[in-house]
Amino acid sequence: MSERLDVKKTYKLIINGAFPRSESGRSYPVATAGGDFLANVAQGSRKDVRDAVVAARAAQAKWWGASAYLRGQVLYRWAEMAESRRSELADHVGLAEGLKKKDAQLSVARAIDRIVWYAGWTDKVTQVLGGANPVAGPFFNFSLPVPSGVIGVVAHQESSLEGFVESVAAPICVGNAVVALASEHRPSPAVILTEMTATSDFPGGVLNVVTGVTAELAGHLVAHEDVDGVDLTGAGESSDDLARRAAGSIKRVYRPRPHDEENPLRRLRTFVETSTVWHTIGQ
Repeated sequence: MSERLDVKKTYKLIINGAFPRSESGRSYPVATAGGDFLANVAQGSRKDVRDAVVAARAAQAKWWGASAYLRGQVLYRWAEMAESRRSELADHVGLAEGLKKKDAQLSVARAIDRIVWYAGWTDKVTQVLGGANPVAGPFFNFSLPVPSGVIGVVAHQESSLEGFVESVAAPICVGNAVVALASEHRPSPAVILTEMTATSDFPGGVLNVVTGVTAELAGHLVAHEDVDGVDLTGAGESSDDLARRAAGSIKRVYRPRPHDEENPLRRLRTFVETSTVWHTIGQ
């Protein structure tokens, strides 16, 4: 019997709860931090981005229509799935970022803890960002946060898992659907984590991930007129240009600031709108 050959995985896109190859048929190799071959990854195209936005738009209303409690449970289930595959995630984070085993494990633990943190916010956002307004007259007046809609994310290029989680979990927490461009050279941790949404009760299309060349895809994502907000954390030097392109269709734009860790609600605030409701007081 001949020696068995390993089954090499090509990491696919995640669109509408499925795992398609790029419609372009392209893939590209990614390497470890040390320069060794790690895996082949689907190289997404402009059409893949459009398909992901269509899927996100179709899923967003259903996701927002679920109770805040249920959304928190789904996010917590995602954390449970990640916890059960910590070793695999740590292996990929370590190889992608050049971290020692212990440091990679700590990075994965922080990413999972962050998902749990956002899971806890789903039914608290309205209390913190909303409120009852005093008005003159026999009326109740409430201001309530509602999701912006479809959020495009240019994920962190260096922080392959923690940065990705921070960018996608916040808008999902408050009821948005997300189309994320994973790190161009370190995509595998984000793809592995997103694959787990298929068994975490996420409606298909709530979290879509496209891999490929960031400079090729980011412009199409931020300029798409059915995208309501963009997170430019991983845009680097292109951030100003992409922000200008996003302004063409009046999107909310998030760009990281030096002290954002001291203001963890900024991401949540960025991707919600305020809806004010008036109701008469019965006599």
